[in-house]
Amino acid sequence: MALSSPVTLSEIDKLDVLCRLDQFRQWRSLDEKRFCLVCGKIITGRQIQVAGGTRGNGPLRLSCPTERCNSIPMDWVLPTDEILAKVEREVAKEREAAVPAPIVRSNGGLGHSHETQDSIASRLRNFALHFRWGS
Repeated sequence: MALSSPVTLSEIDKLDVLCRLDQFRQWRSLDEKRFCLVCGKIITGRQIQVAGGTRGNGPLRLSCPTERCNSIPMDWVLPTDEILAKVEREVAKEREAAVPAPIVRSNGGLGHSHETQDSIASRLRNFALHFRWGS
């Protein structure tokens, strides 16, 4: 649940806010991507939510656009080739897991496996912990 509604800004203003409020990485464009260590998603500057600024006087805050993700700029890293490759592998695994594997029932008929597998989000969270804690 967001503390306040997102603020609508022009592209120039949003880029300016990203540059001012993200003390950890430079932003040159709203199309630049970041990897969120909390939810494991690749996000762009266009997607990042800006909230706050009550009547133009309150502090503005940046947050991840992913539902139920409360990450802030310190949780976003530049998506290196290694991160992008890992995300692609996890997405491929998730696609494979989405197709139920046929199983042979004791009566000789075919069925589908209903075994649960780790979700891509939990696998990415585990992967992201290596970056967060320097493991």
